[in-house]
Amino acid sequence: MLYWLLYPLHTECFIFNLFRYITFRAAYAGITALVLSFILGPKLVRYLTKHKLFANTKENGPPSQKSKDQTPVMGGILIICTSVISTLLWTNLNPSADGQFIWIALFSLLSLGGLGLWDDFKKVKKGKGLRPAYKFLWQVLIGLCIAGYVFLFPRNPEFKAQTSFLFFKNIFLYFGGFYIPFVVLVIVSTSNATNLADGLDGLAIGLIAEVALTYAILAYVVGNMKASNYLNILYISGGGELAIFLASIVGSALGFLWFNAHPAQMFMGDTGALALGGAIGTVAVLIKQEILLILAGGVFVIEGISVIAQVLYFKASKGKRIFRKAPLHHHYEECNIPENKIVIRFWIIGILFLLATLSTLKIR
Repeated sequence: MLYWLLYPLHTECFIFNLFRYITFRAAYAGITALVLSFILGPKLVRYLTKHKLFANTKENGPPSQKSKDQTPVMGGILIICTSVISTLLWTNLNPSADGQFIWIALFSLLSLGGLGLWDDFKKVKKGKGLRPAYKFLWQVLIGLCIAGYVFLFPRNPEFKAQTSFLFFKNIFLYFGGFYIPFVVLVIVSTSNATNLADGLDGLAIGLIAEVALTYAILAYVVGNMKASNYLNILYISGGGELAIFLASIVGSALGFLWFNAHPAQMFMGDTGALALGGAIGTVAVLIKQEILLILAGGVFVIEGISVIAQVLYFKASKGKRIFRKAPLHHHYEECNIPENKIVIRFWIIGILFLLATLSTLKIR
């Protein structure tokens, strides 16, 4: 919006020429989202508390989690609202040009956020959320909408059914018609993996900020012709605007962390977890860096694997467990490691994955 309003004035005043630069708009998108979070956060906490929209006891978590029953949930509303406002302010929204990717990313964020909000509301009011199969079905339908649009109306037709393959610059995986289920798998998996990690104060939102920052850098590079040519990676026209969208998410995540740090004043719930995971997965699809999510979101992958391994081993061994609790962060909590220490250590591991992901830009 500001791009449309102010950039045309650059012929009258050179200062408005700044709005042509993605780095400038991305930086201020993050700042805008952060400041809005500081302003709106206390209001949302008061509103959720007033209406007694509290989290239910975490039945699958350690006893220490039961003391958080009176903590407001649905805090993901703050992240979504501030991200959307900041994105609308700072991106080029022209749907026939670079703005096409922005509208797809916003659709993912809002639709999955709406699904998560519905689930959270049912948990609060009825003590039980949506049935897992029903929620999964809705995630698949949302993923199909995104996948179908990306496949039928590609921004870069020559790359519509293929993706970059990890460390290899000139090797691409071509899926043909199977690209649609592949996209659905990416979006649904990232959405659910993020949700699994949302179990300790500040844990998931800190990791999300790291992955969003990683993909903001990737989006900028693949959307910049000079940078992508220099690094010999796939150039995606319009990809750069997604760096602004992700910068908004980083700012919103840090703003939410202000209220979610231990002891948390509110939880983001499925409202935030499903939306943010799905949005990052959607960006990965749009910039053709889907498989790299395995490395960038390494902590989320480990958390997901811990749950799968626990369930499979429990069934195979007739009741035995690998971990004291799953996901993995609850195992360490059962080992009497303080919550803050677990969270910070997981963040540090997340930073290692961030650096490893960015290093692939040169070592491919």
